[in-house]
Amino acid sequence: MYVNLFKPLLDRLGALILLILLSPLIFLTALIIAWRIGSPIYFTQKRPGIHGEIFTIYKFRTMTNEKDAKGNLLPDSERLQGIGELIRTLSLDELPQLLNILKGEMSFIGPRPLLVEYLPLYTQEQFKRHNVKPGITGWAQINGRNAISWEEKFRYDVEYVNNISFAFDLKIFFLTLKKVVMREGISQQGEATMEKFRGNK
Repeated sequence: MYVNLFKPLLDRLGALILLILLSPLIFLTALIIAWRIGSPIYFTQKRPGIHGEIFTIYKFRTMTNEKDAKGNLLPDSERLQGIGELIRTLSLDELPQLLNILKGEMSFIGPRPLLVEYLPLYTQEQFKRHNVKPGITGWAQINGRNAISWEEKFRYDVEYVNNISFAFDLKIFFLTLKKVVMREGISQQGEATMEKFRGNK
């Protein structure tokens, strides 16, 4: 009953309240991005949600469009600098995902929605992460976020799916607040975020 009724209700109600309360911060962040990084302000991308169904995720843009002499985009680590890196570190880039929650595509707590191209690379066990709605934060995020291996990340995701409850979600929520304050696990060593998943070893 919690997963199918109370969790979606709490998610949408919480998203609506936060969108209202955080509207000044959201507006200010958008202005800063427009001023320091440029247009577009938002980053949108197709991501797989529950049962692998595709939806469009919304995030604040944090990378520039800087290119090399041949017209190719520079590596992520070079385009994620200054104000964009600060916005990513403070997790302000995640705020537009409140709209995804309000639309019923995401939850506050759940496995992070990854790239569509990863879908055929999962094992049957790893695909269980799609048995619930993806979240803004999750069990893997508070256990290392982008600083752990893909295998560890998926193991935490499936562990969450197998043990989902209100108490578990509450624990993840408060541990996430701690992670944001401590700024832990934002990126993998040598990467702006985390290297791409290329399948199981």
